[in-house]
Amino acid sequence: MRDKRQFEVIESRQMDHLRVFHDVARALTSSLELEDILGTIMDKMAKFFGPERWSFLMVDDASGDLYYAIAVGENSQSLKGLRVPLGEGVAGWVASTGNPLIVPDVRLDRHWSTFAANHPELNIHSIACVPVRSNNKTLGVIQLLNSKLDLLSEYSVSFLRILCDYAAIAIQNARSMTLIQELTITDDVTGLFNARHLYTMLDNEVKIGKPFSLLFVDLDHFKSVNDTHGHLIGSRLLAEVGNLLKRSLGPNNSAFRYGGDEFVALLPGMGKAAATGVVMAVCDDLRSSRFLEGAGLSLNLSGSFGLATYPEDGNSVPTILRSADTMMYEAKTTRDNVAVAGKGLMLERERVANIGRGSRQAVGGLYVERDPAQPV
Repeated sequence: MRDKRQFEVIESRQMDHLRVFHDVARALTSSLELEDILGTIMDKMAKFFGPERWSFLMVDDASGDLYYAIAVGENSQSLKGLRVPLGEGVAGWVASTGNPLIVPDVRLDRHWSTFAANHPELNIHSIACVPVRSNNKTLGVIQLLNSKLDLLSEYSVSFLRILCDYAAIAIQNARSMTLIQELTITDDVTGLFNARHLYTMLDNEVKIGKPFSLLFVDLDHFKSVNDTHGHLIGSRLLAEVGNLLKRSLGPNNSAFRYGGDEFVALLPGMGKAAATGVVMAVCDDLRSSRFLEGAGLSLNLSGSFGLATYPEDGNSVPTILRSADTMMYEAKTTRDNVAVAGKGLMLERERVANIGRGSRQAVGGLYVERDPAQPV
């Protein structure tokens, strides 16, 4: 009878495992949102083990530290934003070694009894901390403190390991999806957003209904770079211009490569007066920068800038695009200029009339440094 009851208990536990695995597998196939999937995994784990406190810590690839992605239980709010260096504490030790740590009673373990005594605020009685690994790399750790079940049983250990494998799959899938999404909205040459993403963001801005400004930029005489130095150098120039636009526009605005040597900037929540100031600053930054120095060149570059503001210059995506594009073409009549819808051309810049007087030799809209002592 005892063997029969023991078998029934084991069989019941196995059925519990199967139900949990089914629920987690269903979560993995129904969503690619990392937070949702990890929440499901950790919820099932918490119900199975009944810990007083549990958490999921992920490795920050940039810093190498652990951070709390999920934390439940006493003082969990204080853990948000907390960083754990690799090698420190329970989670740090597991993450750095890649080995699981299961201590059913810390009083019986010399090392961790000392750790628990030195950190009475943690009130640790038992520890279960298992690494989440993929391709021999630790992605994070799952940590359970003061669980109610026997942590050394074969079923408990295997259950923890399998759930960690599920968590690893979830993390890798979410990262792959993030990478795919980034590739679909990113321009290969410049690293800026592409035109497809511009239309998506414009749709969102129009739905919000608040004013925003849209900037079109066309590089002056860019074709001369390709013709003189080749398309590889031209692509490098586009990438450098893209970096300049991101720096000059700042984190609250978005830059896009629209196609060829045309760029677009979206300035959310910005009316015409403020946007005009930003555009003038970007124009100055472009003029004053030197490009392709790493390629042994030193080019100055100018652009034709067209600015329009929603909703006064266009109350839909097609009309605001058309307004900004029209202004850009107006600026191209003189080049190296800024045209603002409703205001016209903003710059009347004197062209280089006598090349011999200056230290810059004009080549279309591009300038290359030369020695004034040399004959032109």
